[in-house]
Amino acid sequence: MVEKQFTITDEAGIHARPASALVGSLSKFKSDITLEHKGKKVNLKSILGVMSLGVASGSTVTVAANGEDEEEALAQVSQVMASEGLSN
Repeated sequence: MVEKQFTITDEAGIHARPASALVGSLSKFKSDITLEHKGKKVNLKSILGVMSLGVASGSTVTVAANGEDEEEALAQVSQVMASEGLSN
């Protein structure tokens, strides 16, 4: 298992457009990928799960990947977080 923390810098937090980009980019991975915020953990491949967290700007989230392509999955999350302006 690999994990990484991100501090959300987008003024609107994780809202619908970047959440959709994250979820859509991860469907090709076989690994289990989770997003944790304030002690609640959801499947990062589920748009409803991600949106249910209500992640605001300035929040710190942890993304964990576990499986055969976990390194690639976490790299994809990092890339999308940066390209969507969610974190640096």
